Amino acid sequence: MSLELFNLKGKRALITGATHGLGMAIAKGLAGAGAEIIINDIFQDKLEKAAEEYKAAGIHAHTYLFDVTNEEKVMEYVRKIEDEVGPIDILVNNAGIIKRVPILDMKVEEYRDVLDIDLVAPFIMAKHIVPGMIKRGHGKIINMCSMMSELGRDTVSAYAAAKGGLKMLTKNMATEWAKHNIQANGIGPGYFATDQTAPIRVNGHPFNDFIIQRTPAGRWGDPSDLAGTAVFLASKASDFVNGMVVYVDGGILATIGKPANE
Repeated sequence: MSLELFNLKGKRALITGATHGLGMAIAKGLAGAGAEIIINDIFQDKLEKAAEEYKAAGIHAHTYLFDVTNEEKVMEYVRKIEDEVGPIDILVNNAGIIKRVPILDMKVEEYRDVLDIDLVAPFIMAKHIVPGMIKRGHGKIINMCSMMSELGRDTVSAYAAAKGGLKMLTKNMATEWAKHNIQANGIGPGYFATDQTAPIRVNGHPFNDFIIQRTPAGRWGDPSDLAGTAVFLASKASDFVNGMVVYVDGGILATIGKPANE
């Protein structure tokens, strides 16, 4: 098997919200395989800081300031990106939020905010990028799903509903667009070591201990652990993989957990 199957040279990848964390790790992975990187955010300072971090890693990231939930702006900036950078070959719907609020305490507006960013925005982005992919006869869509596509957990009802919906949207994208040589798949990360999880990853913290115990790999994921899966789903190596969610979770979904006395 030739490694050319994984070569992304000459491809352009738009990764939404890739100014930090898992999105940035995916973007760096795609860049390492040769892709030209485009990122967006709604905060200019985050874009500037991220551009410097990419530059330090030897990557030039094209940055664009727009809101993925605003269809009018998405239409405007998809045209702008394709005029200034080139056609978008790979779309990674990474932008997302989570609000940890019990169902009975969550405001309807909060619930809708999560669904709007985590579920409606991927629909908007794909709707306005896929026509170009259809015209060119190829394209890759990677939707950032979650273990919450499969499991429930206290206080994450909106997030789980959105990610479960995104899993099914991914399957429908695959169903409608496979005939155009477009593959739509998802990545479902487990628990990863990021700046956001740092406060709960200290030894002795109950949640840290729970995750280490619950994960067969016995550790939190490193953001770089996502790079290989992203490259696979963005490359020719996955041309006959469609409508799937690849869970990168250290084996959590494979088991009910280790015995307490192990």
